[in-house]
Amino acid sequence: MPALETVHDSRPVLGHVNLMMDSFIANADIDDMRAVIRSFLATNPPSVTAAFHDTARRRLDKMNAKQLSPSTQLFSRSSDGFSHPTPELATVLRRARSLYGAGMGLASLSLLTHVVRATLGMRWQEDGDTADILAHIDADVTQAIQSSKEELAGGRVTDLSGARATVSELQSALIHSDREAEIWGCESPFERALASVQYWKF
Repeated sequence: MPALETVHDSRPVLGHVNLMMDSFIANADIDDMRAVIRSFLATNPPSVTAAFHDTARRRLDKMNAKQLSPSTQLFSRSSDGFSHPTPELATVLRRARSLYGAGMGLASLSLLTHVVRATLGMRWQEDGDTADILAHIDADVTQAIQSSKEELAGGRVTDLSGARATVSELQSALIHSDREAEIWGCESPFERALASVQYWKF
């Protein structure tokens, strides 16, 4: 009589590990989580980073992160007539940075175009908090443009006409801002962004 075969399940037992890891994810300090993710991505093959990017993009797309509520107030005007950033602006900029950081540059540009438009007609003190945040926005738009170029080069953009429309709307807002600055005799707040978008051909 032949010996009975012992069937071994080669699948890893993940339930307990997943439960423990979920507990870590749910309770870890945000700085610890950042350190863990950075270390994980830096010490694994590039394919792991690519998979992470794909997962991040699916999450952001599912959350419709590029949409901005019409009621969102990005700047407020004080009694002296100068405008200042609101806490909502910080939230929107974090979303934009998440988008271009995950390789969704065009979606980020769409969001940043709303931000640039919100600055039209504003006045601000050249050495105040608004001037500082405008410099950050200038850098954000420039980085989002680079992310968009990589998105196009990677073949992840299927709607080229829509992409061109997004870039055209951004360029229009930046030109409008630049002309206002010239009229008021102040430094253009988005000089680098405007130069980047004007020299971008696709």
